[in-house]
Amino acid sequence: MKKWFPQYLAQPFMVLSLEPDEQMLIITGLLMAFTIGGWYMWVLLFMGPYVYIRAKKKYPRGFFKHILYFFGLTKLEGYPSYHERDFVE
Repeated sequence: MKKWFPQYLAQPFMVLSLEPDEQMLIITGLLMAFTIGGWYMWVLLFMGPYVYIRAKKKYPRGFFKHILYFFGLTKLEGYPSYHERDFVE
């Protein structure tokens, strides 16, 4: 049985030179601009992804996930709790 295997494992999945999280931010902004309307939503449609992409390139991988965890919006899966002292492998 043959399975497709990517040539570069560390290379992110990209469509139209944007990663999926950047595309979802643009699509969400577009939907909000159409439904809510107003000039501020159209400005936010362009400024939101621009600021996000610049911040994403500036900080290391996993930064955004840790910021969401810091504000209490998500939980980090697979990590030990803060109070763990002993680890068994």
